[in-house]
Amino acid sequence: MKVKVSELQGAALDWAVNQIEECCDDPHTPFFSTNWAQGGPIIEQERISVEPCFDWQWVATLTEGPNIAFEEEGPTPLVAAMRCYVASKMGEEVEVPDELMKGEVK
Repeated sequence: MKVKVSELQGAALDWAVNQIEECCDDPHTPFFSTNWAQGGPIIEQERISVEPCFDWQWVATLTEGPNIAFEEEGPTPLVAAMRCYVASKMGEEVEVPDELMKGEVK
């Protein structure tokens, strides 16, 4: 199923990050979008900035030189950052296995 990165969450978001990181064959782990020990190093490595924004949301940005190259929002800092990371590596839409999307798009 093709999904906008801005709508990814839960297992589908973690799966997309894992496609980039290539660290695990199990689509249900690791938990990049909920575990700072797993998502934090990506934020540091990619130099993703995360800030609070309106309505209890967070915004993550990745810059190229002086310009914002990618920007994504999310309900938590990790979700916003992982969405930003996925968008920067895979584009604004990704093909996600249908079984990971059940009840996950928000």
